[in-house]
Amino acid sequence: MELHWRKASFSADTGACIEVAEGEGWVFLRESDDPEVIVRTTRRKLRAFLDGVKAGEFDDFV
Repeated sequence: MELHWRKASFSADTGACIEVAEGEGWVFLRESDDPEVIVRTTRRKLRAFLDGVKAGEFDDFV
C-alpha cells in the first residue's frame, strides 16, 4: 500500500512535523524526522484524541 503523507502548514517553520496518511480504513501518523516509526489508529480514535487536545486535556505536556 502506498501512503500519501500530509503535514500541517503550521509545522513548516518550526521543524516539528507530524505527518498523517490514510489507507485501508486506518489513519497513520509519523514524525518527519523518524519516518520509519509509524503509529496506526482509526478515524474515531484520532477524532477523540483531537477533541481532547482542543479541550486542553493534554496542555500539561507542553
